[in-house]
Amino acid sequence: MMRKVIKLAFVFLLLQSALMHIKAIKIHTIGDSTMANYDENTTDKRGWGMMLQQFFTADVIVNNRAKSGASSKSFYLEAAYWATVKEQIESGDYVFIQFAHNDEKNGGLDGDTVRKYTDPNADYRGTTAQGTYKDYLRAYVNESKALGAIPVLVTSMCRKYFEGSTIKRKGCHDLGDDFNVPDTDHTYDYTYAMKEVATELDVELIDLTALTKELFESYGDAACTSLLFCADDSTHPNAMGGTLVARLCAQAMLNQGILASYVNASSDLLVNPSNCDFGNAYVSQTLTKELTISGFDLDPVSGTFTLSVSDGFLIAVNKTDVFASAINLDYTSGNLDFTRFYISSRKSSSGLSEGALTVSNGTTTKIVPLTANFIELTGGTEVSLFWKLSANDDYSLSGSATPIAETHNDMYVQRYAAPNSAAIWPTESTYDASRKTQRNLIIGDVWPAGDIDEVSTRYMQFGITANEGTELNIDSIGMYICGAGGNGMRCRISYSTNNFADYTVIKEFPSMVANNMYAVSAIPVVKLAKGDSLLVRVYPWYSGQATGKTICLADVTIHGMASTATIIQSHEKSRMKCIISDGCVKFLNTSDVRYVNIYNINGNLVYNSSVLSLSEVCICGLNSGFYVANLVAADGVEQMKFIIP
Repeated sequence: MMRKVIKLAFVFLLLQSALMHIKAIKIHTIGDSTMANYDENTTDKRGWGMMLQQFFTADVIVNNRAKSGASSKSFYLEAAYWATVKEQIESGDYVFIQFAHNDEKNGGLDGDTVRKYTDPNADYRGTTAQGTYKDYLRAYVNESKALGAIPVLVTSMCRKYFEGSTIKRKGCHDLGDDFNVPDTDHTYDYTYAMKEVATELDVELIDLTALTKELFESYGDAACTSLLFCADDSTHPNAMGGTLVARLCAQAMLNQGILASYVNASSDLLVNPSNCDFGNAYVSQTLTKELTISGFDLDPVSGTFTLSVSDGFLIAVNKTDVFASAINLDYTSGNLDFTRFYISSRKSSSGLSEGALTVSNGTTTKIVPLTANFIELTGGTEVSLFWKLSANDDYSLSGSATPIAETHNDMYVQRYAAPNSAAIWPTESTYDASRKTQRNLIIGDVWPAGDIDEVSTRYMQFGITANEGTELNIDSIGMYICGAGGNGMRCRISYSTNNFADYTVIKEFPSMVANNMYAVSAIPVVKLAKGDSLLVRVYPWYSGQATGKTICLADVTIHGMASTATIIQSHEKSRMKCIISDGCVKFLNTSDVRYVNIYNINGNLVYNSSVLSLSEVCICGLNSGFYVANLVAADGVEQMKFIIP
């Protein structure tokens, strides 16, 4: 009997051990901007890769590593991308590979060859469909296999290039018409080339080009423009477009037997994301996330879905609506139209907020976990790194940190001058049109035609490094920026703590009014240990071929607080207190304070006043944003940071 008990116990332990080692199936998606992740607070672009997770069971995790502006060549060669994806790949994982959009740079010619023989400033990302494009696809497939992963080639989604009611040949990534070759000639056909590689290396292929061609043609040009694509953009899908393209991919997987048992492409109710993590924010800062919902073949065929959120969260159909604890969405004919909605979270004390979104019509119910982490603004020694950029690229630093000097890649400083004699600055800057800026120009002075997104090798960069023995808490990044010489300047501003293997977008400008300086500000929650660095990059491009157009920068600021690695002081330990209420900031226990100075994220003084030994001070009328207050007393200066939501 004892032997039987021991044997059963041993079997149980083996089963338990096996269960503990069951891991989720991971799909790594690599590609370009049509697949990439985007922050809904900075753009209406939504890559289909960021919409893919909702079409799988909880046993599958999508690791979307697609990069805006990437070609098969640039994603492979630049250190931040394929090399870091390979570090994440484990045996049994899947790797979905979609490239073509940016391989078409230089009109189907290889960028390095063009640089060598005709134009030294040509875009190196371009590949030849039957040459270097295939070489890089083979490299991705073979290196994935070597890691024990399962590669899947995915032909690129179509561009919205209509000719009448059909997508043109060029919209399907075949540039043959540009060379006056017949449809049967596939020399410049990237989709055909990928299919050949799939056959050659015996790997699965999902023909997303054909699937999206059929989808877009079923909508027609006008409906595609209004419903599926970003404004004035024939390449990038919006939330609905990205969701439909992701659904096509999932349906193809189901039909082709690729992870078919984990696909729920025909699910009646789809909510994306299926697990909503708001990330980190400071206390009293409001976090807002966009979610999407759609339903098919619903039971009953008409009714109302109620979407409700737990305490600590609020919900609204539109960002401008009053947020509440619940909203209702009506549907008919068994279908709930694709709808975007928003959930916000705000907390007056530090800690994790956990809750759930519940979606139900009485018959079908879905629950989406919600999490948001709130951090107390930290004390310590103020660190402020500032580039004025009015005469040179010198910086000034106060506090304990190491600056990283400004650098340019495929850009240079043309000169220091005002954007224009009639340049317009934000009122709070206190500058007039005579204020000089750093005017930056592309190497070669000619902005190329065809750029619709950032080029990963073209940027201006600023940075900061935490010193030995300190933790550096970055709490604000700011700058002024504009295009000069025309309205075609575009840019994206991002920061990263791992050399842009991962990054956060601060701001994207899909258009810029010439000579109109824009204030850019962000409140990141970034902690740098000793030796760690934060880099800020400005990626510019122009809407068409142009000469001499510049992008102007001024007052680049990186701010934070440095503390010893083990000691963090919060306002709760200060002798003075700070309370935010109804758009006002109130300082308590201020009887020793003689005057107050308040600065915005760009270091501009926005308030100063004598206090005359009052026990409390209340200040109203500040715009939403991050502020630093210096409360000056006879025995020194107390500094407090706060956010007006």
